[in-house]
Amino acid sequence: MRIRKAVITAGGRGVRLYPASDTVQKAMFPFLDRDGINKPAIQIIAEEALESGIEEICVVCAPGDEARYRESFDALRNNLLAAYAGVDWARQQEERIANLLRRLHFSPQEEPLGYGHAVYSARKFVGEEPFLLLLGDHLYISHIKEKRSAQQLIDLAVAEDCSVAAVQSTPEHLVRYYGTLSGKRLPKHTGVYQIERILEKPSLSVAELEVPTPGLRAGHYLCFFGMHVLTHAIFQILEEAMSPRKGRKIEYQLTPALQELARREKYLALEVKGYRYDIGAAFGLMRTQMALSLAGKDREQILTVLVETLAEAHRRRPEDAGGKE
Repeated sequence: MRIRKAVITAGGRGVRLYPASDTVQKAMFPFLDRDGINKPAIQIIAEEALESGIEEICVVCAPGDEARYRESFDALRNNLLAAYAGVDWARQQEERIANLLRRLHFSPQEEPLGYGHAVYSARKFVGEEPFLLLLGDHLYISHIKEKRSAQQLIDLAVAEDCSVAAVQSTPEHLVRYYGTLSGKRLPKHTGVYQIERILEKPSLSVAELEVPTPGLRAGHYLCFFGMHVLTHAIFQILEEAMSPRKGRKIEYQLTPALQELARREKYLALEVKGYRYDIGAAFGLMRTQMALSLAGKDREQILTVLVETLAEAHRRRPEDAGGKE
């Protein structure tokens, strides 16, 4: 198996980040990356793929957004060249953007009909190949130096010649936010499971009954990490689910298709050594930025800023914040 294509789903309008996302696409929100350079979120996600060996990337976007993305990146390149002519970091950043644009494709999701429908919108780009699937609002930080989270996933998929879901052992109070699965740990493998059951954002009571996984810490479950390597068989499964319902305005989710994929062919889960950050969650923008800074060249500076901010908050008297003694 060779994995050279990636799909990033970025068609959502960022309801959780409204009203900011009404004027700026959620995937274009800026973050100071680990290398100390401000980048749009979509660029950081794309670099996750490119630095894991991916050659072509398809962004599934809302109708009309392709032009907005290309215009934004072109403007960024031009501004870098004009404002920082001859500066090494700006030249390197311009080259990275140019490389990204050469590899970038777009596929519009004509109607917002769910995550499964968004993935299906990339079927022509993917063709008959396996592909890496990433979320447009999740950023990933690997705990392994020189090996991205996506690279960990791709390595296992290539070695086992099958689809692989990235997962993370997650405390029970968070399972309602994530796709959750149960699996049987594979012998002679660390953190690798044969997927058995998948549920979309279950309640804790349902998770306790239907998706426990032996061997995890008490009160923990295997939850999706926000990335998969999938074979093209997923498109046939999605098409079968959609065909009887054509013309009906309902959402097509990916989770039932992944469950069917696990029934039809080998589908593994890998506990990725890293962490995912959802920029649309409560305090997601702030938490993601702190995580990126703590994992990069600005670690000491952000630690100083955090300590100073906490000290200022502690010194602030109640009446200064409008409270009472």
